[in-house]
Amino acid sequence: MLLPAAAAPPRRRGRTLQAALREAVRSGRLAAGTRLPSSRELAADLGVSRGLVTDAYEQLTAEGYLRSSRGAGTWVGDAVRASGAGGDGPAPAGRSGPMPAAGGTRTGPGPAPRAPVATRVDFTPGTPDLSLFPRAAWAAAHRTVLSRLPHAALGYPDPRGLPDLRAALAALLTRRRGVVAAPERVVVCSGVAQAMTLLGFVLRGRGLRDIGVEDPGSPEHATLFASAGLRTVGLPLDGEGLAPGPLAASGVRAVVTTPAHQFPSGIACSPRRRTELLDWARTVDGYLIEDDYDGDFRYDRAPVGALQGLDPARVVYTGSVSKSLAPGLRLGWMVVPEPLVEEVVDRKRTMDLGNPSLDQAVLAEVVAGGGYDRQLRRCQRAYRERRDALVTALAQYLPGTRVSGIAAGLHVIARVPGHHGPEAAFLARAAAAGVLVRPLSGYGTVARDDGDVPLVLGYAHLTPSDIALGVRRMADS
Repeated sequence: MLLPAAAAPPRRRGRTLQAALREAVRSGRLAAGTRLPSSRELAADLGVSRGLVTDAYEQLTAEGYLRSSRGAGTWVGDAVRASGAGGDGPAPAGRSGPMPAAGGTRTGPGPAPRAPVATRVDFTPGTPDLSLFPRAAWAAAHRTVLSRLPHAALGYPDPRGLPDLRAALAALLTRRRGVVAAPERVVVCSGVAQAMTLLGFVLRGRGLRDIGVEDPGSPEHATLFASAGLRTVGLPLDGEGLAPGPLAASGVRAVVTTPAHQFPSGIACSPRRRTELLDWARTVDGYLIEDDYDGDFRYDRAPVGALQGLDPARVVYTGSVSKSLAPGLRLGWMVVPEPLVEEVVDRKRTMDLGNPSLDQAVLAEVVAGGGYDRQLRRCQRAYRERRDALVTALAQYLPGTRVSGIAAGLHVIARVPGHHGPEAAFLARAAAAGVLVRPLSGYGTVARDDGDVPLVLGYAHLTPSDIALGVRRMADS
């Protein structure tokens, strides 16, 4: 089963071995409860280094495919549902009727504080470095596509998305994020925002009235789902991700989650919590909506694979090029469980008739030609450097500041010592110094009373020198 992976070229051997193990678990060839050979034994059998096998075991344990404990070995976990021919397990049945009321409605953060003087450094999170957009590669792909695109392709597009793009995305997401993605279940949309709106309409049509969101979490979700007639229910986190107790008690049957890198707290969902969330979805006959907004950007290790790969029938996977290329392209995708595909496509058709064919064709060319992978590597290097610059500046100018969350993404949570507060006064002084920052309190209802000033600091769009300048101005204000 694993020998072909061991025969892969050396630079691809580790990733190929992980993919082979992942697929063996998904397909049921390695059943739940199966004990795997020790890393030393498997390495000897395959003729590869022990470190390569150890890395594969650690990666798949983090993703929930395997479980291990000291002295007890490594075993196949029970979170995965083996995929059928179409990539899905048993299809969840739709329910009708209103949902019971649930408390804790989540609210957005309101407008950001405005600086009375010209803002010199803006730490507002969510924006990538737009100067990294690969203009030359995009222009070359545009010329290539125009030279060969048939006239018929410029007609009204398939609302699912251009077939070439859906095939390229399916291959990309399978390879990079461990997603189970058949092209016929990929739907191209105008970013994750439209994906959420489309899902909101579909779930509302199936009788849902409430949908869970993480608290703290993205402030846009409440508005997007409200437009589809759904009420958002804020659900708290703990140290492992979305807390299962309040989720079960809420009565919701769908919830949006960011398991690879929770926004804004920076938590990575633990293997145990991944299993618990999937068990919840199966129990309530519901769905997890995975927002993989920055899953490719992990700086201390390989990115943890998508939650969707563990049970494609219960997880709707969403992503976009907004952080990797540019939000202005308005290109994103959903990988939709089979029972929802036609409903999502029908709603997409009535909403906008589909995304522009030419833009889709260019993205397909960039992805299939390897340009997208090169862009991700370029962004990864730049954003890692800027995160390091921010952590260094905080230690130098605001000593005692604690940076929490994993080393990933485009923002950090920085807990500034309480003697710099209170929060409102700190924000006002920073704004007066020309520095715009958002507090963690602006992203949810959960309050902290430890005296610190928790900030959500975006750094991807700032140069290292501007990052240092902004932190120094906050410290001096």
